[in-house]
Order: sequence, then C-alpha cells, then structure tokens
Amino acid sequence: MSVVVVTDSSCCLDPELVERYDIRVVPLHVIADGVELREGVDDLPADLSGVTTSGPSPAELTEAYAEALSDSGGDGVVAVHLSRELSGTWSAARYAADALGDRVQLVDSRTTAMGLGFAALAAAEAARSGADVRAVYERAVEVAAHSRTLLVVDRLDHLRRGGRIGTATALLGTALAMKPVLHLVDGRLVLREKTRTMTKAMTKLVDGVVDTAEPVTAVAVHHREAPERAERLAAELAGRLPAGTPLSVSELDAVLGAHVGPGAVGVVVSRA
Repeated sequence: MSVVVVTDSSCCLDPELVERYDIRVVPLHVIADGVELREGVDDLPADLSGVTTSGPSPAELTEAYAEALSDSGGDGVVAVHLSRELSGTWSAARYAADALGDRVQLVDSRTTAMGLGFAALAAAEAARSGADVRAVYERAVEVAAHSRTLLVVDRLDHLRRGGRIGTATALLGTALAMKPVLHLVDGRLVLREKTRTMTKAMTKLVDGVVDTAEPVTAVAVHHREAPERAERLAAELAGRLPAGTPLSVSELDAVLGAHVGPGAVGVVVSRA
C-alpha cells in the first residue's frame, strides 16, 4: 500500500493524471435555482451568472478521507486543498481530518487551480515512489509554496460578489475601465498592477512568468470562455520559456469560472 492523496475539484488536474496516480478528488458545489450540484459529478448549467458556490461538507470530506485511509492500508492520507482565504473548504477539511487522527495530514495550498493541481500531483508522485505520509505532506507544501498565480478578468464584479476581492478594487476596475492584473499573495487574491487594455494585461501575465530568478518547471494557462485568448497567451509564453517547458491550456470548471466570469485568463507557474 502507499499514501493516498486527496484534493478538491478546483485543482484543474487532467482526469488522466487523476486516474494514473489514484488522486481522490472531492467535488465542490454549485447552487443553481436552489439546487446543490456537485462539480465534476452532476450536470451543471452552462450559464453561471446566477449561481453561487460552496465547499464540500464535513461529512463528505470525512467519507472521502476515511475511504482513502482504508485504501492506503494505514499508510496515511495527505489532503491538499484550495486556500482557506478563498473557500470554506479548509474549515470542513480540518474538522474531518481531526476526526480521523494524525494519519490524515492536511495541507492548505494557499492557492487554487493548477497551483493546487501541481502540489497534489507532486504529492501523488512522491507517494507512488514510496514516501511516507510526512514526506508526501512536505512535498505538497514545498510545491504549493513555489507556485505563482496571475489573473486578468473582463469584469471584477464576479469576484466582488463572491467576496474574493475587496469592493475598492472592484470599483477601481469598473470605474476606470481598467484591466487589473491580480495575483495570489498568502492565499488571497489581490491587485498586482493596473493596465488599461487586455493586450497590456496579457503582456504583464507573460512578464510575471518569465521574470523570475527561479527556474520554471511547468506552466498552466487557464481561461473561462476565452479559448482564443488563452491560446494566444500560451503561444507567447512558449516563445519566451526554455524549450521543452511543460505548458498546458485548460478551461476553468464551474466553481472557479463562476467567480472569475467569462473572458478571464490566467496563468499558474510552478518553480523549482
């Protein structure tokens, strides 16, 4: 047996990788017309403009952790989740982990999307290699800490309504017709710099990836209903990163998509 890694559906991992490394993905929830739906399990509405979101319940997480712990043969579980500053998932996860004892180790990734995905994947690779639960935990923490997430959205009101940015930042972007570049700092989404056009914002995203002293090990481009914009960003990144740097493009699923809104594009970089 080996340590089992659990994460949540904000991780944006390719299903093939999830299956290959037996990563357990607990769904986040979308509430549409009063009905609670599970991301990645239930059919979700195409139009996310009127939905709200929530994390999994303590009972759901307890069940997922208990099953993973049993499947590990007692070797342990490392649960890697999105930032506690972005979701209530952490509180529910803490409750569930405490109920099962110290063989369930909990990691607040302080990030989301492929920032979370890179950490969960690295943890699963360590588990596959035979690392014990503490080493798997430390690997997840290390990789999460070395990720950088940058984002630009068409409209900030989606993030404001969800409580993911402050009202002042949202009003700045709306009133001045700005395209603010946002980034995750200590798990919070905050303003990085102001630009006036999407083209300039995209340039800032590229610069934010390549202007780093640490070697880049992988890059993920995300978007919501903006595939051409994402492909253009990926092409620009490919032209400035060392040849062979892993680079993926994917659309954000419903929960993250509901918060960033249509037209959003972002990039996550994993660094050594």
